Amino acid sequence: MQCVQNRVATEEFLATQDRMPLFEALVNYTKQDVTPFDVPGHKMGLHENPLKWTLGEMTLRMDVNSMKELDLLSHPESVIKEAQQLAAQAFNVDYAYFLVNGTTVGILAMILATCKQGDTLIVPRNCHKSVMNGIILSGAKPVFIQPEVDQHFGIAHGISVENVKAALAENPQAKALLVTYPTYFGSMNQLQEICKLAHEQNVTVIVDSAHGAHLTFLPDANDAISAGADAVTVSMHKTGGSLTQSSLLLLQEKRIDSKHLQKVLNMLQTTSANYLLMSSLDVARRELVMYGQQRYSQLKSVVDVAIEEIENNSRYEVLKADYVQQNFNQSYDWTKLVIRVNDLGLTGFEVYTILKQQYGIQLELAEGYVIMAVISHVDTSETIGKLVHALKDIELNHTKKDAIQSAYVTANQINKLAMTPQQACNAETETILIYDAVGRISADSLMIYPPGIPLIIPGEVISEEVVELYNFYFLNFGNVLFETKEENYITVVRETNK
Repeated sequence: MQCVQNRVATEEFLATQDRMPLFEALVNYTKQDVTPFDVPGHKMGLHENPLKWTLGEMTLRMDVNSMKELDLLSHPESVIKEAQQLAAQAFNVDYAYFLVNGTTVGILAMILATCKQGDTLIVPRNCHKSVMNGIILSGAKPVFIQPEVDQHFGIAHGISVENVKAALAENPQAKALLVTYPTYFGSMNQLQEICKLAHEQNVTVIVDSAHGAHLTFLPDANDAISAGADAVTVSMHKTGGSLTQSSLLLLQEKRIDSKHLQKVLNMLQTTSANYLLMSSLDVARRELVMYGQQRYSQLKSVVDVAIEEIENNSRYEVLKADYVQQNFNQSYDWTKLVIRVNDLGLTGFEVYTILKQQYGIQLELAEGYVIMAVISHVDTSETIGKLVHALKDIELNHTKKDAIQSAYVTANQINKLAMTPQQACNAETETILIYDAVGRISADSLMIYPPGIPLIIPGEVISEEVVELYNFYFLNFGNVLFETKEENYITVVRETNK
C-alpha cells in the first residue's frame, strides 16, 4: 500500500475509512438506559453542576470507564483494536497505538523500547523536554547533534545529513537515532537519506513528529513513515483535529517488536484511558482521510495569497520553502506560518501580545524575531484574512524606527555533558541562585516554553551563556520554566568535596 497522498482513493478504502468503530460504539452506549454503579463518580453527569451546564449532558455521558462493549486500551480486542487498525491503514504502518497522554508518552515509549541503561542515543540538541525525560528514565547516554541555526530568522531548523553522518561514524555503538520531523517551525530535513544512513549501521530511527500529523494528507509532502522511520509519534491534537492530549504512535515492526512496545506503553499510560480522547482520534482520522487532501489543496492558494499580502510593501518577512531549501537544504511545511517581525522594531513577543490583546488573535508561539501561526485543515480564508489584516494594522500603528538585533536570539551551543541525565537526577543536590551556578552540574531542566526546548538539562555543565540566555528570556519575556524550583534558583549536583 502506498502512502495516502500517492494512493488512488478506492471506493473500498474510503468505505472502510468512513467508519468510526470506537466513536460509534461510545455514542451507542451513551444512548442506552444505564444506571451506573461504576466509576467515574459523576455517574454520566447525573448531578446538575457547572460542568454539566457548560459541557452538556452528552459529553459527560461519553466520559465512561472501560467495559466489555467499549474495549480496553491496554489489551484491545474489539472496537479500540479496530479503530487502531483503521489508523494504521490510514497512515500506512504495521501498527498504530492510541495515546492519551500526548506525544510525550509516545516519545518516552519509543526511547524505552529501543534503549536500555548505558545505550547511546543520538539526538538533536533542540529536542523537546520529553526526549530528555526519556533519556533519564532509560538511562541512555545522549549524543547531541547541533541543529542548523538560522541567524536571519533567529530559529533552529532540522539536523543535517552531514552532522548525522558524522555522529554515526563517531558513535558506531549507537542503538537509536531520534529525529524531530518536522521541527516546531516546520523545517523537514532529508529524513529518507538519514534513515538510510542509520539503517546501514543497524541503528533504529525514531521520530518526534508531534507537529506532523497532517503530513500524510498534505499534497506533495513526505511524512516520516514514508521516509523510512521505524517508529513515529504524531500529535493528532496539534494538527490532526482530535482533542488535546490525544496522539498516535505509528510503528513499522522490522526493528521494534510490537508486543514489546505495547508492554512499554502499558507501563506508561493510565489504566483509565479517556474515551472522549480516544474517540476523538477515531473521528479525526476519518476526517483527514476523507477530506484532508481536498481541504489542504484549497488552503494552499489562500495561504500563498496571504503571504503576498503580508510581505507587500512591508517590513515583514515570511519563512518560505525556497529560502529553507536554498540556505539549509531542507524542505518546509507551509502550514507553519513563521513571520519575521523584528524589522518593525518589535520583538516577536510584543507582536504576539498585541495580536492577542487588541485583535483577539491567539498565536502558537513567539520568539525574539518571529511569531508563528499554525494553519490546519479547518482554517478558512476568513480566519487567515483576519490575521493578515491585524498584521498590516500593527505595522501601520506600532512600527519603531530601528530594527531589533540581539546576539541572544540566535545563541546556540551544546553544553558539556559531565554525567548522564539519569546520574544527575539521582545524585545528591542543592539549590542555589542561578547567577552563582556557572561551572556547576545541573540537576534541573531549564527550558523555553513553548516549545519546551531546554537551555540546560540534568548532567550538563552550566555555562555563562546559559545564565545570560536565562536573563534574556526570563527578564524580558518571562517564558522560562524551571523543572523543580522557583525563578532565579536552580538545582545542581552537590559537590563531593564539600
